[in-house]
Amino acid sequence: MKKSAALFFTMGSLVAGSATAETSYEYAQVLESRPIYQVVEVQTPVEQCWEEEVAIDRYPRRSDSNTPVLVSTIIGGAIGNAVGHGKSNKRVGAVVGSILGHSIGRDIVRSNNRSSVREYEVVQRCETAYEQHEEERLLGYQVTYLYQGEEYSVRTDTDPGDRIRLRVDVQPIL
Repeated sequence: MKKSAALFFTMGSLVAGSATAETSYEYAQVLESRPIYQVVEVQTPVEQCWEEEVAIDRYPRRSDSNTPVLVSTIIGGAIGNAVGHGKSNKRVGAVVGSILGHSIGRDIVRSNNRSSVREYEVVQRCETAYEQHEEERLLGYQVTYLYQGEEYSVRTDTDPGDRIRLRVDVQPIL
């Protein structure tokens, strides 16, 4: 039984060894090598800048002082007192003058705090734009070559020159 298994193994390896392929390399004459181009659209980023005049409202530093209100109240009271005739009229005039002076002083403070100064400043603005153009890009080469009297054609990445290297596989058909 062992002898028949060994014989079967030997016969199988001989058959398998004779069925393997042989690879060799040869050169063939190039008949034509034609470049293949493709037109593509290319976008190139370009920075575009310009100067622009911009209005800026500047608010002066706000005053939190109540001095104008106090001064106008005192002045209003003094004027009201001076205008009145008699003791009670002078008191009423002082009170009315104080109220009017206070109101005028408060309005002056508010208007000073609200006022703004408009200034103009030149600033630079930029944006990215895209310029489009077409260009031809090389895709490869269509190569026609002659091998053993037959013409063949293949596309390659590079120009092979006058001859092209071929891999030849020889494999028996069982």
